[in-house]
Amino acid sequence: MRVTRPVSLLAAAVIGVYVLVIVGATAALADAAAACNGWPLCRGDPANPAVLVALFHRTVAAVVGLLVIAAAAVTWPVGNSRIRAALVAALFLYPIQAAIGAGLASGTALERLHLLVAMTIFAALVLALAWQLETETGSDDAPETSPTGAKPDPDVGGTAGVDTSALPVMARLKATAAAYFRLMKPRLMWLLSLVAGAGMALAGTPTVGTVLYTLGGGVLAIGASGTFNHVLERDVDKRMERTADRPVATHEVPVRNALAFGGLLTVASLWAFLSVNILVAALGLAAIGFYSVVYTLILKPNTVQNTVLGGAAGALPALIGYAAVTGTVGVAGGALAGLIFLWTPAHFYNLALAYRDDYERGGFPMMPVVRGETETRKHILLYLGATLLGAGALTAVTDLGWIYGAATTLFGAVFLWAVVRLHYERSENAAFRAFHASNAYLGIVLVAIVVDGLAL
Repeated sequence: MRVTRPVSLLAAAVIGVYVLVIVGATAALADAAAACNGWPLCRGDPANPAVLVALFHRTVAAVVGLLVIAAAAVTWPVGNSRIRAALVAALFLYPIQAAIGAGLASGTALERLHLLVAMTIFAALVLALAWQLETETGSDDAPETSPTGAKPDPDVGGTAGVDTSALPVMARLKATAAAYFRLMKPRLMWLLSLVAGAGMALAGTPTVGTVLYTLGGGVLAIGASGTFNHVLERDVDKRMERTADRPVATHEVPVRNALAFGGLLTVASLWAFLSVNILVAALGLAAIGFYSVVYTLILKPNTVQNTVLGGAAGALPALIGYAAVTGTVGVAGGALAGLIFLWTPAHFYNLALAYRDDYERGGFPMMPVVRGETETRKHILLYLGATLLGAGALTAVTDLGWIYGAATTLFGAVFLWAVVRLHYERSENAAFRAFHASNAYLGIVLVAIVVDGLAL
């Protein structure tokens, strides 16, 4: 894979501006600006940490400004009208951003405008990068299908269930327990539990009981949602290679038993949530209902925006965690939920690319099936940019510090690198690489939120 100079410089400019967004979103920058007696130079006390922050920010801003100019100069001759318009916007706004920075140094209250302009520059560069990658690596691969996706292939059948009747009693019990455990979709639990944990950390210092009941209820709710999903999609699961061995699809677990198991998990999760407060219980029930009914039965089989709208299911644990500590859904909890919502398409579209043929067999109108792989790769990058902006907004409405800032910047850059490689390689391995990079990004960022939040 050889990344062209325009893409390399645009990607570097994107990350450079993002560093400025994150630094500018922290309260430390406003304090640093007040500590300096001048602009662009700083005549404050070098021993003051705030002065060092200001000097770092201004130095990075100067270097990134040159990088933006270089990216525009190299990209302009090969870019189309959309790319050039985005570059013009970034070049026009950058000196305005510098002027606002000078106003901050003189004591003018322009912090929000400063952050807004920086985010706009970032968005313009992300658009330029997405369109440049589309120009270089895209193709007219949009399939000619109806808006609801491909028709299911009735000739593809599921695998038969494992016959455990001849096994010893203990082996049979273990196989049955493993089947019920798989119904709960355990691979989703660690990340969604981290989301709830981050929500609690943003809200304050929770008690041990609150943590145990909230996370325990969350695990049970995820298990209930997964179980109902297995039941409702059992016929479709039989047509897809990656899901054909699921316990309900193979009749390893009878439908009636699975429904009873899901109901039991639902009741147990509500009991745990009610031990925290009524709002947490209501949000938990909404999460189960949304994933099991709204997403599984309405969104997933009927609209290409299923992944985008379905992100609400993953966002609800953030609200649950925040409400567990405060009893309310606050601004910080909403900002964290927004971050998860924006991250979901950037994450799951990679899996949709890797399993495009499988989703087509299942009849699901996933983005690659309906609009093609080129459009899907572009949307991954656009939603990645939106995710990073969401992470910046979270910084602006909380007191998160340098640990969180470093995590979202460094792992955001790794995620971007994987997505750029996906555009050039266009392979299943590249899609899985970007998928794992998205997991790593969110996991590390959530851990950083917990560490930063509890350290406040």
